[in-house]
Amino acid sequence: MKNLAIIILFIANAFTAKAQTISKKSLAKQEVNKQVVDIACGECQFKMKGKSCDLAIRIDGKAYFVDGKNIDDFGDAHGEHGFCNAISKAEVSGKIINGRFKANNIKLLSK
Repeated sequence: MKNLAIIILFIANAFTAKAQTISKKSLAKQEVNKQVVDIACGECQFKMKGKSCDLAIRIDGKAYFVDGKNIDDFGDAHGEHGFCNAISKAEVSGKIINGRFKANNIKLLSK
């Protein structure tokens, strides 16, 4: 009886570990297609850790640094309505890979 309980615990643990591995893999790469998101400076507005002002988006409350576009591609980031001073809305397409957003397209939406 004791051996059976140990076997059941071992099998349950193996299934839990497998489920965690699958969910981590699914989070490692996620398609984003024409989704409206918050866009701003990751450090100044989203309180992300970084070395300087860098473009970031926020999807469902989670912020990601952007690769493929620069913070100043959309105007002066430190201007009155720039990304370091305000959070804007954008329609984005790309992929989230290893916790970073790889941008294919970013279209700023008017306020």
